[in-house]
Order: sequence, then C-alpha cells, then structure tokens
Amino acid sequence: MHTRDGVRLDADLYVPEGEGPFPALLMRQPYGRRIASTVTYAHPSWYAEQGYLVVIQDVRGRGTSEGSFEPFINEQQDGEDTLTWLADLPLCNGRIGMYGFSYQGVTQLFAAASGHPALQAIAPAMTGFRLERDWAYEGGAFRLQNSLSWAAQLGAESDRRDGNHDRFAQRYRLGHGPGADELIDPASPAVRERLEGTFYGDWLDQPLDSDYWRQHSVAGCLPVVDLPALHVGGWFDSFLTGTLATFDYLRAGAGHQRLVIGPWTHLPWTPAVGQAWLGEAAQSHIDALQLRWFDHYLKGQDTGVEDDPLVELYDLRANRWRAYADYPAAPGSRLSLASDGSAGFNIQGGRLGAAPDVEATVDTLIHDPWRPVPAVGGHLAPSPGMHDRTVVDARPDVLTYTGAPLAADHQLAGPVRVTLNAAADADSFDLCAVLSVVDADGRARNLTQGYARARGNGPVAVDLRGTCALLRAGERLRLSVSGACYPAYALNDGSGRAPGAIRAGDLRIITLSVNTQGSWIELPAQSLAVKEENS
Repeated sequence: MHTRDGVRLDADLYVPEGEGPFPALLMRQPYGRRIASTVTYAHPSWYAEQGYLVVIQDVRGRGTSEGSFEPFINEQQDGEDTLTWLADLPLCNGRIGMYGFSYQGVTQLFAAASGHPALQAIAPAMTGFRLERDWAYEGGAFRLQNSLSWAAQLGAESDRRDGNHDRFAQRYRLGHGPGADELIDPASPAVRERLEGTFYGDWLDQPLDSDYWRQHSVAGCLPVVDLPALHVGGWFDSFLTGTLATFDYLRAGAGHQRLVIGPWTHLPWTPAVGQAWLGEAAQSHIDALQLRWFDHYLKGQDTGVEDDPLVELYDLRANRWRAYADYPAAPGSRLSLASDGSAGFNIQGGRLGAAPDVEATVDTLIHDPWRPVPAVGGHLAPSPGMHDRTVVDARPDVLTYTGAPLAADHQLAGPVRVTLNAAADADSFDLCAVLSVVDADGRARNLTQGYARARGNGPVAVDLRGTCALLRAGERLRLSVSGACYPAYALNDGSGRAPGAIRAGDLRIITLSVNTQGSWIELPAQSLAVKEENS
C-alpha cells in the first residue's frame, strides 16, 4: 500500500480458506514482519485458520517498507492510512481488530487515536502510554540497559537496510550484551557515535518536562475512544505502568475494557520467569483469550467476554489466576520501618512492623560507583523476573527490613508504595526499593520493586510495581533499600544533572541514610477479590 504522502508500506497477508470477505487482524511492527511477534503469540497462520484475514505490516522505514523510521512519530497517520487500505480490500469485510505487544501495542493506540470507523477492537499488550515515564525513565532515573539495547537494535536494522555490515555487527554486539565501558559511561562520545541516528541521544539529553516527550507519546494525542480493548500486562514487564495507565484512561469511554496481568517478563510468556518455574497455569492463554475477544467484537459471536471478570491477575505464590472486580487504585495497609542501626551490615538488623519505631534510628549505607548494587530480578534487563536475591540483600550497601513470620496466610493484590525519610551528602541520590518474600530457609525472592531519583533530604516516595501474591503462614516480608540497581538504571553522580551531561569520571561515592521515623511501606488491600479461578 501507499500512504497519503506516497510512501510504500509492505505487509504479509495470511488468508483463510473459504470464501470471503473476512474480518481482519492487523499488526504493525518495526522488527521485520516475518517475526510477527511469535516470541509471545501464535503464528499469524493460526489466527488465519480461525477465519481471519491477518495482516502483518512493516512500519515506515522498517523491514522492506519505504521511508525513514523515527519511533512513534508517523504511527497515527500511517495507522489510519493502513486501516483505510485494509478496509477497502475485497478480502476484508470492513471490520478490523489490532493486536501485538510492545511497539506493536503502541501502534494500536496511535491507530485508535485516528478514530477510524473500521477499527472495532484492539488488544494492546505490554506497551507504554507516556514515553518518558513508561519507556525511557522511571522515577526520574534513566533506564540504562533497556534503552541502550533497544537503540542498538533499531540502529542495527537501519544498518541492515543500508548494507552497512560492519556497523550492523557493532550494534548487534552492543544490543546483545553491552560491555562495562558502554554501561558505566553511557553518554560518552564513543557510545553516542555508535548509536548515532537513533533516539538514544535525545533520551539522554531532553529534559523530562520538554515538549519532546509529549510529541512522541500516545498520551498526547489519544482521545477517550469508545473502543473495546483487552489490556495484557506482566508483573515483571518494563511497561506495566503503561498497561495500567492505558487501561485506566480508556475506561472513561463506552468501550468494554479488560485487564489481564500475567507473571511474565516482557518476553517470552512462559512459566519460566527469571529463576522461578511457576507451573502450568503460568503458560500463556492470551492467544485463546484474544480469539474469544475478536470473535465477539468482529464476528458478533457471544463468547462471554463481557461477562468475564474486569481484572484477572496471576498469583505469583499460589501459582493460579485470580479474578477481581477492579484493580485497586492505592495501597491499603502500612508497615513501618524499625532498626537498631545495623540494617546495612546485619541482614536481620532492620524490621517491618505495624507500629512505628519509638525512637528515631538512622541506618547508613555507602553507594560506591566502583561496585554498585547489581540488578537482580525485577522488570528491567539484565535479569528480569523472580530471582533469589539473598546474596544481594546481605551486602553492606543494602539496607534490609524484615517482618516477623506471618501467623496466617495473607493475600497481596495491587499497588505497593514505599516512603523513605532519606538524606545524602549529595544534591541528588537514588533509591531502589525491593519487596521480597523470605521463606523458612531464609531465601529471599523478589515480588516487586521501584526506583526513584531524589533531590534534597526528607521523605521520598518510591512507587513499586503492583503484585499479586499469596503469602503463607511462617513466611516473612522484606524491604530492601539501596542506592543503585545497575545497569538497569544509570548511576547517579550526585549533581542532579541530566544523564547526557554525566561522564564516568563524574561518578562519586555517596553516603546515604534512612531515618526509620517517617519511613514505611504501604501494601495492597485484600478486600477486592470476588472469586478465585484457574485459567
């Protein structure tokens, strides 16, 4: 097809057997259309066998499509043109749904922003809503390895199209395992040169309040459309905040919305989540769910999707799906931090309890950029998922606050927030907060985490990802606090400058302290469950 400005966009069509016309499923993606997101979904031929004309399109400047690729900028107009072209095909009956995750999720939202009447239903999975908050930064800190690797991947695709084999190989290596020199000095001229022509320099240099982020975000152009949307997220996916924000935003319209959060990392969607095997129930059922979704809204079949629970969450500890009447908007209970001052050098020195600490106690740690606290588990590269982080918690530059053994089973479901009364000998410092469950043998396995870049001394709010976990009697909760989570996030030099202005030699040792008075963790309420069911 050709866009309104004459650019040719290429697509593969998977045609069902029998006489058409057929409803169509469209995926628009930047990674080469033959991949078709098969790292998470069934092959397009499977959907074609279910009676859909399936169209997998290379977006502008990717694969074999013409034009120049700039992430996000052309997706609304090109998406609208694609819907017009597809609806007019003799094989299409004019009813179109879109599916896909990550960038393929945001192309759905941009297409929806056009208001095209042929688009009848979407299923955006694991995608960002606000570019600066869901994609590039978190709590004001630059998501280093994810951003660097993605820029290298997109840049390598440009090199492949240009026939620049040497630079393709350089960027391929960078995208599949950036070395210590790139990670410790991500704003160096050498790294910038290797990623020239990608978004990377803008993400380093653009202030978070600049128009750049609004112009590249679907949040800046998406009206509240009356469009049914199946939102799919993962507890250890980097875009969970975007999934929740999109779900919440589109609920203001008349279209039916549904939220499903699995146990998965960004990819793949399998029962192996980091170091944890979560059982057969954790196998993805999204293809079958999407088929029911599209059969209802594109074929008019009564598949019962509007009677399904509004929210379906995977329980990371019970290894089962749970149905909820809604997703909670705020945490519901609080545990306060307490300590004898040894939370850094004694893994049992800090405590979590219902009553605030009677006396103010200060726990101190030293953040040393020469040996920063490593990223182990969580929702970002290099090691997303559930992991045994006991060795990390034992480090003296990690403060640990552990609760008493639970007297009875306890269900968590929803958002988690930490407030830390923190101070540092620098204008700016970072706080990483991790919530883990400690079993009877003392091993800690992460449930959720959050990150914040702070300015000045005093209370710092750290929003952790949500979670769903049944805690068993005898298990304990643990909050771990550190000044880094590297290389998931760029290190802080203490100056408060943008990451693009910081070089490796600027990184300094920072003394950081947490006062237990005025510090607590807020956990989700338990009262929203309506029933339990296996998927």
